[in-house]
Amino acid sequence: MSEYTETAEHITERLSQARAWLRQDPDAETRDELAGIITRAAAGDVTAVADLDDRFGTRLAFGTAGLRGALGAGSNRMNRVLIAQAASGFASYLLARAGGSTPTVVIGYDGRRNSRRFALDSAELFAGAGLRTILLPRLLPTPVLAFAVRHLGADAGVMVTASHNPPADNGYKVYLGGADDGAQIVSPADAEIAAHIQRVADAGSITTLPRSATYEVAGEDLVQAYITDTAAVAPAPAAAQELTWVYTAMHGVGWETFSKIIREAGYSHPKTVGEQLRPDPTFRTVAFPNPEEPGAMDLAFAAARRTRADFIIANDPDADRLGVAIPDPDVAGGWRRLSGNEIGLLLGARAARAAEGQAGASLACSLVSSPGLGVIAAHHGLDFHETLTGFKWISRAPGAVFGFEEALGYLVNPETVRDKDGISAAIAVLGLAAEAHERGETIGSLLADLGETYGHFASGQVAVRVEDLSIISKVMLSLRTLPPTRIGSTVIDSAEDLMQAASGEPSGDVLRYRLADGSRVIVRPSGTEPKLKVYLDAQAPSAAEAKAIVAELESGAQALLEDRS
Repeated sequence: MSEYTETAEHITERLSQARAWLRQDPDAETRDELAGIITRAAAGDVTAVADLDDRFGTRLAFGTAGLRGALGAGSNRMNRVLIAQAASGFASYLLARAGGSTPTVVIGYDGRRNSRRFALDSAELFAGAGLRTILLPRLLPTPVLAFAVRHLGADAGVMVTASHNPPADNGYKVYLGGADDGAQIVSPADAEIAAHIQRVADAGSITTLPRSATYEVAGEDLVQAYITDTAAVAPAPAAAQELTWVYTAMHGVGWETFSKIIREAGYSHPKTVGEQLRPDPTFRTVAFPNPEEPGAMDLAFAAARRTRADFIIANDPDADRLGVAIPDPDVAGGWRRLSGNEIGLLLGARAARAAEGQAGASLACSLVSSPGLGVIAAHHGLDFHETLTGFKWISRAPGAVFGFEEALGYLVNPETVRDKDGISAAIAVLGLAAEAHERGETIGSLLADLGETYGHFASGQVAVRVEDLSIISKVMLSLRTLPPTRIGSTVIDSAEDLMQAASGEPSGDVLRYRLADGSRVIVRPSGTEPKLKVYLDAQAPSAAEAKAIVAELESGAQALLEDRS
């Protein structure tokens, strides 16, 4: 009997939470969605009760990546109520640290479902709270927002995007100006902002929050400034007009801005993947709108085969990442997508050559990215910094003239954008390709040259996508309590748990293994997706040997994860 009473009390509590949320929700779609679930739960539908538990049992956590999650009603979803609480809380945080002055905040948004609506709500709430608020003039790439924070000298920026996540998701990404110089937030700012947001949520309905339509809309001169600065990353040599290349925007917002930049920089117009060129929140031609994902670049490969292209350039939906592919007769279909590490080493070598002899200049990458960047830095007499994953850390590396992470993120123009930028990185790759073409070379031959100059590095990754996040915690706990002694047939020489890192060293939920043959294996949960990732890196006397070592490590890593899952 007591079990039934507790269950009834639990249902009553959830229904009360849901009804309170429903009363303040300004969105007809999520109101209807929630009203139906409430009706079914009140009638005793156990599936509906479980759905309410999932939606209201917790809140989407605000962290250094801001907010990101599935669209829908409830505190554990992305919706107008949650965005209103977040915007009001962030405004309170900015006012508290402003010392009596009026903070300025810039807002951008991409082409996902509800992105514009969330941006408009934020603009009205920021303005209502007394902040000077500037809304970008239309949907634009994330790097334009990151640029705007620094260009306008703003105190903060908000980008409404879920980047390359599935179409059902959206997100709320936060930048800080001032001493943070337009970078993404890091601790303790995330916890401080989260506390302000929680106070707003605890205070009651969002209907009482002040709103104002007195926000500004940025002019086209702001977008043009980004275009001009980015075109200057690599002005086209004469040979650029001889290149044939393919571009895909992956159903995102990159093309409009990128097309203006390539025209201003002097590059030839690409063959475009028409089906993916314009913003489409359903991402209808791909399972996941991420150039890293299998199948995502298939249409680009087909276009490249038809046009006999020299290479392919791909942006993800908010254009902060860059994918590159080149012809390769040794792979099925004749085209191969370069890994993030291959692109990173190409761009890192480019930056190192330009910065050689520059006092204090450095290269930086995340600790899961190729160790080859450190070798390049040493070769050219530059400093090198290895950081935790994420550009919130890479962008803060002292003296960085270039930074990257293996997940297709590159910082090639740090004086302009203090974040990963898939558009400026694409211009840098175009510059490398055009210069190589002048010498009768290709991107493929540039990669071979890297190996001859700096050593042959290969990398791989094993990623396990899960429905139940507890599986990731279980595997990490197992690896910590029963440490493996080998990966495949290769003995582990040393193991580091970065949760126990020394003061001043990168610290996080990361396990790093160094193997007897000099290889490196790193295990960590993804910070943005429900994945457990294993990163594999090897160096060998030849490219073929390095790839063979990584292939064996992949098999060993898969077996290890299967054993521990």
